[in-house]
Amino acid sequence: MAELEQTLLDWLQSGRRFSVAVVVETWSSAPRPAGAMMAVASDGQTVGSLSGGCVESAVHELALEVLATGQARLAHYGTSDDEAYAVGLACGGQIEALVIPIVDETTTVPLAGYLRALEESRPAALALELPVIRETSAGDLGDTDDPTGRILFIEPAGSAAGVPAAAGRRSATGGTEAEWRTSGTLGHPRLDEHVTTDAGAMIAQGRTGVREYDSTGKRLGAGTRIFVTTSVPPSRLIIFGAIDYAAALSQLGKFLGYQVTVCDARPIFATPERFPDAHEVIVSWPHRYLDDEVRAGRIDSSTVIAVLTHDLKFDVPVLLEAARSKAGYIGALGSRRTHTLRVEAMAQAGASTAEIDRIHGPIGLDLGARSPEATAVSIFAEVLLEFARGSGRSLRNTTGPIHS
Repeated sequence: MAELEQTLLDWLQSGRRFSVAVVVETWSSAPRPAGAMMAVASDGQTVGSLSGGCVESAVHELALEVLATGQARLAHYGTSDDEAYAVGLACGGQIEALVIPIVDETTTVPLAGYLRALEESRPAALALELPVIRETSAGDLGDTDDPTGRILFIEPAGSAAGVPAAAGRRSATGGTEAEWRTSGTLGHPRLDEHVTTDAGAMIAQGRTGVREYDSTGKRLGAGTRIFVTTSVPPSRLIIFGAIDYAAALSQLGKFLGYQVTVCDARPIFATPERFPDAHEVIVSWPHRYLDDEVRAGRIDSSTVIAVLTHDLKFDVPVLLEAARSKAGYIGALGSRRTHTLRVEAMAQAGASTAEIDRIHGPIGLDLGARSPEATAVSIFAEVLLEFARGSGRSLRNTTGPIHS
């Protein structure tokens, strides 16, 4: 996503004409989630993806048409026996995509605000008015009363550019309209007001989706569909132990979009030069740092904690803190013998069975990993399995949709 954000901001700054396509709904085994973006410039240059390649050619053609006509369009793409590889999704899924021309300040300003929020990991939302679909067969287009499309950008008033947002996924909460800053419009003041409030709640929950109103913004009305996509601060990966395995894990964590912290009490090892992929390197006793983060409300259910020190004087205090926190995943590196000693020490320190059971130790899945890089893959394979509640089995030995 970072490439798309930077490219589009460059296009906006240079005055380049382009269209943006956004996935607004998905069904079955669609490969990209709602909110995925793709942009096509007037010369045909493309950035981003809506489906991983299945419908990009059809969307590319539609985006150029939208740019030429100045009319926003809504398209529905799915599979059929004779068109699965032509304009459909061969994977069996379906997507609904909105394509909007970015032509003047009514669209460029709110889009730029949202792109900057994405780039800076600030909580924000982008609300898009959806045209009415004429038909639902693959590739059919929709009409709209507003030929250029309407966009509204929403962000917390205290989270503007240059004002750092609190770390953690849930750093914003819904509230009154006075708490929000907006740009653009959906065509009616009351609609803007109600969508802003609803989008604030969606930011707090990390949700993206379609809501329906009437043309004046009444929530119980119908006929006006608004798609809201949200930007929330990335999940945190906190690594305790400034070792070579931490360097590999921080690199993979950054690649996967995590906000990465490496913490170690030894200043000779905990240096930015040794961990160039970490967003911050902290010199502190691990349990003291984690206690401060918990008290500040910066540890939540999306937080990943990896304890790589495999030294009881570091491990036990920080694992006690972690097990009593809201962290979504806690893992500890080391042999089975080392983990047994950790468990015994934690029990002696007063940890309950439920708290000890929260710890994945030894950390990672059994992938036969030995190198730091392979071990990092093993760890994140377990992290993904834990959060997504997957089966962990080879996909060739499973049935049903791949993406649920």
